Amino acid sequence: MQRRGKVLIGFSLGAFAGVVLLFTSTTWFLYTESLKAEEQEVANLARALGERTERIIVEAREMLDAFNKFPMERCSKEHLRAMHEVAVAHPHIRAIGYWRAAERLCGVGFIQGVALRPSRADRIYESGVIAWWPKPETEIGGVQLFLMRYGEHDVAIDPRMLLEAGPMQDRLAGLWVENLRMAATPWNAELPSPDTLSNGLTVDHENYRLVFRYSLGTIFPIDVVAIEPIGRFWSRYESALIIAAMLGLLLAALWIYAISRYSQHRLSLATELRETLKRNKLQTQYQPVVDLITDRCVGAEALARWVREDGETISPDIFIPVAEVAGLVPDITLAVLKTTLSDLGKLLQEFSDLRINLNLAPEDLESEKFGRAMSEYLEQANVPTSAIKLEITERALVNSETSRSLIRAFRQRGHEVAIDDFGTGYSSLSYLESFELDTLKIDKSFVDAIGTDAVTSNVIGHVIDMAKSLGLDTVAEGVETPEQVSWLVEHKVNYGQGYLFSKPLTASKFHDFFRSHRERRRRKRR
Repeated sequence: MQRRGKVLIGFSLGAFAGVVLLFTSTTWFLYTESLKAEEQEVANLARALGERTERIIVEAREMLDAFNKFPMERCSKEHLRAMHEVAVAHPHIRAIGYWRAAERLCGVGFIQGVALRPSRADRIYESGVIAWWPKPETEIGGVQLFLMRYGEHDVAIDPRMLLEAGPMQDRLAGLWVENLRMAATPWNAELPSPDTLSNGLTVDHENYRLVFRYSLGTIFPIDVVAIEPIGRFWSRYESALIIAAMLGLLLAALWIYAISRYSQHRLSLATELRETLKRNKLQTQYQPVVDLITDRCVGAEALARWVREDGETISPDIFIPVAEVAGLVPDITLAVLKTTLSDLGKLLQEFSDLRINLNLAPEDLESEKFGRAMSEYLEQANVPTSAIKLEITERALVNSETSRSLIRAFRQRGHEVAIDDFGTGYSSLSYLESFELDTLKIDKSFVDAIGTDAVTSNVIGHVIDMAKSLGLDTVAEGVETPEQVSWLVEHKVNYGQGYLFSKPLTASKFHDFFRSHRERRRRKRR
């Protein structure tokens, strides 16, 4: 009996040790794989921030070089207008000016004269570029600016616009260029210098946080540092660990298998997104577009929405960059089109003046393959090409020759073409004139500035005038107040969309919205 008791005790201890070992292994596996997933996610965000910063700095240098070569009288109306057009087309630019020797003779923007003359430059390059990194000496209006001078011209850049940290959620983040701190969120965040960190993710047990460093070294060294409390990271897996602790050996074995599959799946959002597209699970919502004068619904913008099986909504700011890296953007566009034709096909057949706007990415304009697939879907659904209006961002127009030929082909097939989020990219009036377009969409940031003292409040008038000069219809995005509508109507803006009229709707709710607007309009005409 004593021996049997010892055996039972030994078996129980062994079983307990096995469960503990299995649970510990499961916990460790989940922990390490989750860290890898976190590292990959932050790396994708950091890479995008670093590449954007590099592009902005290079483009600023090229812009200054172009101004130096302009064959125009300095400080003339033509010279000032050229600098103004560039400034309003780049939200991160706060001022552009012309220098003769040590005197700043003229400029555009809200910074003038000696305010742009800090005592000592941080970098002087062999190319002739002189740069001052953000610091108290470059502070104007409470903002420490990044200054660059090349030849006769200078530019002041708001570094807060370089570090778009929205996707970073509540992480602290900082941006370094050539080992000098350029920007941070929040601005006064205490962050370790990149040269004190190793690349990748580090668990700082002493301060109970995760520290991440990502380095980009193409044209010049760029580093992004992000910090996240480990408690926030770990809380996402707390409930799973409690469940695992309560399971027996059999369930623990099943659990480790499930966690393995789950972790591998989570390591790659691209894999999950590809599976979502394969199963036609990507959702589409429709934000109405309304005639500002008649209050008649004339169409809607089709918007991709990704909701995981557990109910978690993945923001387009997250899954679109993942799709770009994985080459899935054309698949997303076609998935939105297929869903739109399925949801609204009969409505589009019944109302010939109804237009659904489909957003195209630069990847959609790289070959005619996408255009052929789109035509096949429309033919199968018996929906005219004119029912689908194509929205193209300014970024998609960079590859001008390919984009120009495809846009021309789309319009020949019957599609109207709109340029989306105008004013946030690189296009100038002369650049847009070379494309065949129908509509210009005014970015929400300019609509928000209507009736305010914001710097961008004067830009929207310039954008509207530009559209008129090109003979384009105009659509204002992000309309939220009746006062904005009154201003837009007064300035002859044709259409609007935004929460004043409706948030993005499911297909059934858009059906109801569209028909109720049409019926209300019909009654008013009686």
